[in-house]
Amino acid sequence: MEKRLAKLRASLPEGFDAYLVAKPDNRAYLTGFTGSNGYALISRNTALLLTDFRYVEQAAIEAPEFMIKDYQTSLYDALQQALTEHNIQRLGFESDYITFSIYETLKEKLQAELVPQTGLVEKLRMVKDEAELASMRRAAAIAEAALRQTLPKIKVGVSEAFIALELEIELRRLGSERLAFEIIAASGPRSSLPHGRASDKLIRHGDFLTLDFGAVYNGYCSDMTRTFVVGKATDEQRRIYGIVLKAQQAALAAAKPGRLGKEVDAVAREIIAQAGYAERFGHGLGHGVGRAVHEGPSAGTKGEDALQPNMVITIEPGIYIPEWGGVRIEDMVVVTPDGCENFYSFSKELIEL
Repeated sequence: MEKRLAKLRASLPEGFDAYLVAKPDNRAYLTGFTGSNGYALISRNTALLLTDFRYVEQAAIEAPEFMIKDYQTSLYDALQQALTEHNIQRLGFESDYITFSIYETLKEKLQAELVPQTGLVEKLRMVKDEAELASMRRAAAIAEAALRQTLPKIKVGVSEAFIALELEIELRRLGSERLAFEIIAASGPRSSLPHGRASDKLIRHGDFLTLDFGAVYNGYCSDMTRTFVVGKATDEQRRIYGIVLKAQQAALAAAKPGRLGKEVDAVAREIIAQAGYAERFGHGLGHGVGRAVHEGPSAGTKGEDALQPNMVITIEPGIYIPEWGGVRIEDMVVVTPDGCENFYSFSKELIEL
């Protein structure tokens, strides 16, 4: 946490006296505090965490680098007191998180110039440290093990909702703190829905089944997608699956330091386009993962961030054909000095269940 604080302080724009961090993932990243209520006030020589009575003891344990202040009845009075004590006159705040209503109250209650500023902490979060990577490897291992435990339960006649529930149970049983996001379980024609929520639809022989899911360990997420065939795959299913797999493997090979996210996206997109399915791959190739399952850097068509070692992204091309079905294959990888390391070892060959 000390290193993260130092990096944030070094990145504060000139003229800022302090930065107010309210976004939960950013606050947890900088402080270690996992409670649901709190504001971190960080200047070049001060680190203060304001929370309420419920969390004072917890905050003292989780955020040893910070002075803990119980703001009791008024957060705004406590903030103003801190601003006065530390001579803070120009205060940056997370304008993409603070609501207009709260901003208006801050402007009324605080004797300081409020300066909107976004992305300071998010930019730091894009490059993971070893502790973060260890947590993400564990989250990935939990997800992969949960999938292996769930596969024998997938058969003709069970519902998508049943499969999603069984997968969630395995995730929690194996140590996931919660779901990284609502499990996507889409089968047959519904597999053309990139974010198809699990429904009561029953699995039929020959259906595609796409499962997209993630575990959370120590506050860090994993993200994984595999597409199966329940029964015997047709030649057409194998052909479409093969195109997606080829695109995914090419993008994995292209993910290396210095490449822009959009350049990696273009590698996979070109393969799918050449096969005649450009219009059927409508989302970005991938996204960053960390404390949030979707964070920077982008590996989509607008991804302008150059990949750096220890950035974690997903590689997840897909083809989605309405009223027929779809295929997506997703791995989560960490960029290394000469390429990328895959968090998963689960097979990507088309598996018939």
